[in-house]
Amino acid sequence: MVKAANSRGTDPGTPPRTRILVVGGGYVGMYTALRLQKKLRDGEAEVTVVTPEPYMTYQPFLPEAAAGSISPRHVVVPLRRLLHKCRIVIGEARSIDHAKRTATITTLATDEEGAGPTEIEYDELVLAPGSVSRTLPIPGLADYAIGFKTVEEAIGLRNHVIEQMDIASSTRDPAIRDAALTFVFVGGGYAGVEALGELEDMARYAARYYHNVKPEDMKWVLVEASDHILPEVGPELGVYTIRELRRRNIDLRLETRLESCENRVAVLSDGARFPTRTVVWTAGVKPNPVIAACDLPKNERGRLACTAFLTVEGVEHAWSAGDAAAVPDITAQEKGRECAPNAQHAVRQAKVLADNLLAALRGEVLTEYAHKYSGSVASLGFHKGVAHVYGHKLKGYPAWLMHRTYHLSRIPTFNRKMRVLAEWTLSGLFKREIVSLGSLEHPRAEFELAAGGGPKDPPKKNGG
Repeated sequence: MVKAANSRGTDPGTPPRTRILVVGGGYVGMYTALRLQKKLRDGEAEVTVVTPEPYMTYQPFLPEAAAGSISPRHVVVPLRRLLHKCRIVIGEARSIDHAKRTATITTLATDEEGAGPTEIEYDELVLAPGSVSRTLPIPGLADYAIGFKTVEEAIGLRNHVIEQMDIASSTRDPAIRDAALTFVFVGGGYAGVEALGELEDMARYAARYYHNVKPEDMKWVLVEASDHILPEVGPELGVYTIRELRRRNIDLRLETRLESCENRVAVLSDGARFPTRTVVWTAGVKPNPVIAACDLPKNERGRLACTAFLTVEGVEHAWSAGDAAAVPDITAQEKGRECAPNAQHAVRQAKVLADNLLAALRGEVLTEYAHKYSGSVASLGFHKGVAHVYGHKLKGYPAWLMHRTYHLSRIPTFNRKMRVLAEWTLSGLFKREIVSLGSLEHPRAEFELAAGGGPKDPPKKNGG
């Protein structure tokens, strides 16, 4: 195991700089590092950000990226450009020994070097690795399903849906055609409803360019274990969303679970069976595995136990917020309630966390995090949406417009805002793109074929 070099100041008369390690480059990690970068005094501290990807993904725009309304590169924010005063390490934290103030990291070069993981020493830890998809031991799920948390998954799903329409258009086998045109989404939260709404809308539009595929030939199924969907927007708008989806002939099954998707057949708890080549899993998230591999206190659900000051409970020099942190909601009337693991809280928590960390370094008073939930917006496709903001309920086009306006104001950097706005403007003036670029996932296949070796079998994905 190799120890990474850490700058502690070279001038004997100068006190060593505080080493701040930020684990995670999502909402909390990026915004915390950005605020520290702006407010740290010269020579006061150095900030290292460890993240698996060199960008932050603005996840609320993933459904629109999947539908082709926004280019994939415009829903991500490059960290090296934004955090130019921080040290960026592209890698993953495998474990953290806070008692020794060390984090074990693997990078893209770890296997090449053959020297094993790297240890990074720190003085202050900001642990914000986010979450990963929470899966269940359902037969066939790992082999055939796809998630919807990353930009790669969103674009892969878009390519896959169009590819299934191509298969259905060209096959003479009715069973293959039916399976290709059946799309099953599991999970009735934001990710599932927005992804289904946008992709169904995109596929409905694309069908006009196929001579033998019509919108009514496609079967879209949404499976939800509870008796409602989109709980964040309230029961009234949840019921409206159910009506809107069913009006579009989407088969919505409440109080139903996916029991198996082996052999490309989705079997539901109500006895229904759907031969399908597409199962999209959006049924919840869980803390990143590094949380379990650290020596910090956790609650019964595996999230870091935190205080309202965004410190880790009972531990000094450790901070956390976002999906991986159980932060008490001091604005709630019910005792013991925690802040919801969503972007609205994460962005605001990052600001308080950075300010409190600076206050701790300077011996100043810390501030509690308190934010009353302002509401939610959700897109259900082009010109369709629901919104419940500050007590006001909107449906249809006004809600869709509010969804776009709100998220345009929230995506980081002026550069990204203008690029997204330009793409929306162009998409309003010109027709949608309906091309599948699935071959991008296997860029060497054509060359391997030309070289005489033949293309290697691609890994099983999306049931394809």
